Amino acid sequence: GAFPEAVNLPLLTDDERHQVGIRYKQAGGDAALELGHELVSGDTRERRIEAWRAWGERHPDGALYCWRGGLRSEIAQQWLGVAGRTVPRVAGGFKALRSFCLKTLGRDTPWIVLAGRAGSDKTGILTALPRHVDLEGLANHRGSAFGKRDTPQPPPIAFENALAAWILRLTRDAGASPQTPIAIEDESRTIGRLAVPGRVFEGMQEAPVVVVETGRADRIANIYRGYVAADEGARTRLEQALDNIRRRLGGERHSAVGQAMQEAFERGEPERHHAWIAMLLDWYYDPMYDYQLSRKEDRIVLRGGRDEVAGYLSRATA
Repeated sequence: GAFPEAVNLPLLTDDERHQVGIRYKQAGGDAALELGHELVSGDTRERRIEAWRAWGERHPDGALYCWRGGLRSEIAQQWLGVAGRTVPRVAGGFKALRSFCLKTLGRDTPWIVLAGRAGSDKTGILTALPRHVDLEGLANHRGSAFGKRDTPQPPPIAFENALAAWILRLTRDAGASPQTPIAIEDESRTIGRLAVPGRVFEGMQEAPVVVVETGRADRIANIYRGYVAADEGARTRLEQALDNIRRRLGGERHSAVGQAMQEAFERGEPERHHAWIAMLLDWYYDPMYDYQLSRKEDRIVLRGGRDEVAGYLSRATA
């Protein structure tokens, strides 16, 4: 549940903290504090101060925090001060920061949603905009049944904290009005195993929608490049993802896609990959997308090609 760019440089190691906790239960707070000073003294103390000082030089705008903003961060701040480095401390610590993040996620944020069929490279359009939030990047997941990456998703709290920090950076931008919308990709309630926070998702369901329309051949080529050619472990993940949607595809279609996928990987020919990708678009992705988009018709403000949509979003979020 850490915060973006946070570095863990603790006053006490896990073992030291365990010892101090035992002493606290046995003899009270003063005895525990005394043991803590004994454990972190001499060369050990100097090494930790030096690590904190080096961090402070690399991050002159940084701040200290511990769980509740209590004794641990207070002692670290004092020792750094003696060493000649003044570093602010977060009052209330992690719990206060977390509370602030939750309040940020609970506020109304002006969104403009980018929608489009699978393979339209919505993420490429989105991330070229200065004023955007990349939910899939934060979630480390492409947001579909086939969106799992080779590295794990972050814990839910870390995802929420990172999202809140991103929103804060944009909404506190001195060059933008509070009413200026932030571009965000159309997503379902969950991205992999992570849930988009309630008010953020609700705001997306109320926001204007821009639809990028991309030709079928380009979409197939984009999916091949992004999900097959650029991913060394693609075969295992794609086969697992296909099995996960077996019931929704139906047995006959699942077998057809699976056989085409197997042949494509065995022969290594891009055109064969294009075949099973086309099947998935026809039988799974496009019908699902068309249904979802039909429920947003009253909020669509533009349909257009990549350049038209990119230009519109650039102006709308400026």
